[in-house]
Amino acid sequence: MRIRKLADAIGGRRYHPAMDNIATLIIPRTRDLGDGFKVRRALPAAERRMVGPFVFFDQMGPTLLKPGIGLDVRPHPHIGLATVTWLLDGEILHRDSLGSVQPIRAGEVNWMTAGRGIVHSERSDERQRGEASSLYGLQCWVALPAAQEECDPDFTHLKAAALPGFDADGAAGVLVAGRFLGLHTPLPTRSPLFYLQLVLQPHARFGMPAEYDEQALYIVRGELDLGPDGAHGAGRLLVTREGAALTLQAGPQGATVMLLGGEPLDGPRHLAWNFVSSRPERIEQAKRDWLAQRFAGVPGETEFIPLPDNVRPVDYP
Repeated sequence: MRIRKLADAIGGRRYHPAMDNIATLIIPRTRDLGDGFKVRRALPAAERRMVGPFVFFDQMGPTLLKPGIGLDVRPHPHIGLATVTWLLDGEILHRDSLGSVQPIRAGEVNWMTAGRGIVHSERSDERQRGEASSLYGLQCWVALPAAQEECDPDFTHLKAAALPGFDADGAAGVLVAGRFLGLHTPLPTRSPLFYLQLVLQPHARFGMPAEYDEQALYIVRGELDLGPDGAHGAGRLLVTREGAALTLQAGPQGATVMLLGGEPLDGPRHLAWNFVSSRPERIEQAKRDWLAQRFAGVPGETEFIPLPDNVRPVDYP
């Protein structure tokens, strides 16, 4: 470290100790979708496209939906990925082209594998629309290995009781997906990864081991002191250096943190709208299929999100 400080001083740069174990710091872009509903996108970002197989990371809310107003994400398609929805508060009704109809609540997990193609919607049900309701959650996309990008689509829902966890010394964890700290879930993840919610009581500490080549943490609530790596507040994604183990200490208000990562995928991934693939031509075909409405529909729904003009197929007449 002394050599690095000296080299930085000679080069005229200010030494930044927070970069010792943190490779990338990302401040998510924020979009207001109306009625006070905000989405913060941490991945993909200019600073970093992927962490392990995670190619997309959104925080939705927190927000309070007024009576008569609900969430209405109309049917839309996916290929080449799995979506994982994790709520901290509220409820969403999931429907898809397989015929799945599943409400998801805080502490439960929806894992939807798109494979060669799936269509789904996410809405508030009638009960929620009749009263004020809160919504706060995270949605990630996990790219599939190239050999499984065209697998059969499927959907898995796990209740809170089915998710392994721990609670000791002021640190409570729930493993949402994958394998970590000797725990594992039965979700069909298809590649080595982990996704864990960690809740720290005020000033509690937790050691985050380096179990995978690519790891990150997203601070949902509160503040973390990472010792020599600095203090960081909510709404930040910190990607660790390969092999770096961290000690996380919560601030005086405690903290909620999502830990995630996995092994690098077998090559880069292309992302356009809701499509992910290792092959650009496959994405172009998915665009054509959605324009021609060749995807299977969601039973009972006639609405759909049109293909945006800015992602039209490059060779579409």
